[in-house]
Amino acid sequence: MMTYTPSPIDTSPIELPAEMTGLLEKLAEHNHDIWASGRIQEGWNYGPKRDDDKKEHPCLVPYNDLPESEKEYDRKTAIEVLKAIVAMGYRVEK
Repeated sequence: MMTYTPSPIDTSPIELPAEMTGLLEKLAEHNHDIWASGRIQEGWNYGPKRDDDKKEHPCLVPYNDLPESEKEYDRKTAIEVLKAIVAMGYRVEK
């Protein structure tokens, strides 16, 4: 088996402007909705705790109903994607 060495884009010097907060939150919600849609298509349903055998997951709820820790996971994903876009020389404009 080959050893995998991740090599993410260095986004540490990138600071996103405060006016992107709304965009980040919308992207985080979109990320959650894409994930949830995939699980639902695979036959998963809401359940009070994760149960792979029953295909139940407690995060199969609207984004606004997620615990803050789960929202933060989606926010970090959105932030890193936007920072990577900027680090590669692109601009994000409305």
